[in-house]
Amino acid sequence: MANPALSAPLYDRISRRNNIPRAIELIILCLIFSLLLYRLLSLKDHGFTWVLALLCESWFTFTWGLIISTKWNQVEYMTYPKRLLQRKLELPPVDMFVTTADPVLEPPILTVNTVLSLLAVDYPADKLACYVSDDGASPLTFYSLVEASKFAKIWVPFCKKYNVQIRAPFRFFSVESTSPQDVSLEFQQEWKKMKGEYEKLSQKIEDASRRSQPCELTGDFADFSNIQRNNHPTIIKVIWENKEGVSNGVPHVIYISREKRPKQPHHFKAGAMNILTRVSGMITNAPFMLNLDCDMYVNNPQIVVHAMCLLLGVTNERDCAFVQSPQYFYDGLKDDPFGNQMVVLYEYMGHGIVGIQGPFYGGTGCFHRRKVIYGLPPDDNEITRKLSNEALLKTFGRSMEFTKSAAKILSGMKTSSIGPNNISSCTETAYQVAGCDYEYGSSWGREVGWMYGSTTEDVLTGLTIHGRGWKSTFCSPNPPAFLGCAPPGGPATMIQQKRWATGLLEILFTPKNPFILTLNGKLQFRQCLAYTWIILWGLRSILSFVTLLCRPTVGEPVIFIPIALFAIYNLYTLSEYLRIGLSTRAWWNNQRIWRLNTMIAWSFGVLSVLLKLLGLSDTVFEVTQKDQSTNVDDNNANAGRFTFDDSPSFVLGTTILLVNLTALAIGLLRFRLVGGDGNGSGIGEFICSMWVVLCFWAFLRGLFGKGKYGIPSSTIYKSGALALLFVQLCKWV
Repeated sequence: MANPALSAPLYDRISRRNNIPRAIELIILCLIFSLLLYRLLSLKDHGFTWVLALLCESWFTFTWGLIISTKWNQVEYMTYPKRLLQRKLELPPVDMFVTTADPVLEPPILTVNTVLSLLAVDYPADKLACYVSDDGASPLTFYSLVEASKFAKIWVPFCKKYNVQIRAPFRFFSVESTSPQDVSLEFQQEWKKMKGEYEKLSQKIEDASRRSQPCELTGDFADFSNIQRNNHPTIIKVIWENKEGVSNGVPHVIYISREKRPKQPHHFKAGAMNILTRVSGMITNAPFMLNLDCDMYVNNPQIVVHAMCLLLGVTNERDCAFVQSPQYFYDGLKDDPFGNQMVVLYEYMGHGIVGIQGPFYGGTGCFHRRKVIYGLPPDDNEITRKLSNEALLKTFGRSMEFTKSAAKILSGMKTSSIGPNNISSCTETAYQVAGCDYEYGSSWGREVGWMYGSTTEDVLTGLTIHGRGWKSTFCSPNPPAFLGCAPPGGPATMIQQKRWATGLLEILFTPKNPFILTLNGKLQFRQCLAYTWIILWGLRSILSFVTLLCRPTVGEPVIFIPIALFAIYNLYTLSEYLRIGLSTRAWWNNQRIWRLNTMIAWSFGVLSVLLKLLGLSDTVFEVTQKDQSTNVDDNNANAGRFTFDDSPSFVLGTTILLVNLTALAIGLLRFRLVGGDGNGSGIGEFICSMWVVLCFWAFLRGLFGKGKYGIPSSTIYKSGALALLFVQLCKWV
């Protein structure tokens, strides 16, 4: 009798029931349309401010329509890894990529833990290879990885022997601060030994970071002598090789620092990912690739098997070009005071996008089909022509060895891990494809690989894949697949939000924007609307400033409509937080932080794109500060308190606060002297100013704070002058 497990599906696609939220969203949409109709009918009786209000409300209507379309069909996937393992199939190889760029902003111990968690996943080690891209060309990072590979030889067997759940050592030993008492004596002894070894590793890396050079630059370290971070040749080092092909051993570990020259464009993270793709194609050439940021460790050791359930379980490959896992964080403070954990965003918008053409590519925690990254459309009828030597060289560059490996992937030929003693010999040929001039005359960054033209290369790359007609899937197992560290404090959050707003808006001005890919490609219309919603984030900052000038007055005959909209919308968003177990305080923190980001960080993102379009400057990829602190103390009086520096971002935020405080003071003075005129004139503006001040409460505290919790005096002086100038301009107008 046949085993049911052999024929059972490897995953289920489950549609969520969300009829009540749909009804509320439609009610909000009807109210907005009612307000727009009133504005239009009364347009001839009012002036310029009325027209601005109409424009703002039209934009909000458009945005709300995008949100409704995106959230309408919410879908999630349930994977069954046991069924896959019961089929006793030969699991396909997977190349795992880790990217890091700055040993100061991204401490090497962070990268080490991510790499160690990858090396210990529940998957045959002879099917895995871990590639680390170091864009900082740091001998400290290389030294840390060399030492980590030695620790991996005892850490990986320990994790698999005792089925350890958390396989990033820094988290495992912080969660289990003392050896468990309800397990065997053997485990307790090995636990203490392992903790001691990890502490030695951490101490070695910390001591090395304090020295001008982590070690003597001889032997394997000689390549790091006399080089500059942005001016050095390619460095490729095989740190560890699984020569015997042992399935329960430690996977290959390869270090890569691509060539950089001052006058050669390097395309930020997208360029690094393309180098990883080509180098790995020369060495292991796995048909599937996983990429992780250096701060995102593996939290679920079976995640590779979960992803394979989706990649191998689809009836048609076009339904699963890549598998994206949501980004969750291990170091988030209670109630998300910095609004950067995005739990609600993934829960509703994320699962809504899954129900259309599939989730966006999020830049980390994603499994790709290599042939999709190589630019292959689904159901390609011209594959034979594309596999000719001339076409391959024109597309993939001048390396014959690489084009042969690409041809194997594109033609669907079975690829396997490199055999014993072969990796080191392959690295010699890999140097050519890692050169900074290799891509000239090829299609890298335009038609194949990670796309160039935006600092959010992940969204642009995913958009290009969807535009070819591919779909993607979402993998959100329990426990979560990956956990990372959220940006600490105010400055880091603002930098990240600015980079996102800049990169997303850049996509709008590329040949691969969603409108063109819908008209000329195979991007579904509703998927186009979902991409439109996210790439227009930055433009909302402009509308936010216009809204400050168009505040309603209580005397308007339809004032009940904006009041109803305000109440229903906020109660609805609050219910979204409560439904998934978050608190009212978390909702409020996210509401105010998102308004700060909209008016400050996104404004600077729009400015960056504008300067780029005018040819005055180019956009810059700013690396976000990473912090591996696991001892988050929610009881600390300053836990979650906003921090400041002398960034121009805080000049703008402080100016907005001072302008609204001035408006409140003038309003109070007017009410006191005049006593009101009985028609409610000015009360609407007063309430709106009060709402803005509440949203900018962190800045209000910063006016009186000290140290990093206080706004610098120079920032206050500049903001005061700008606020005074704005008030005077309003008087003249």
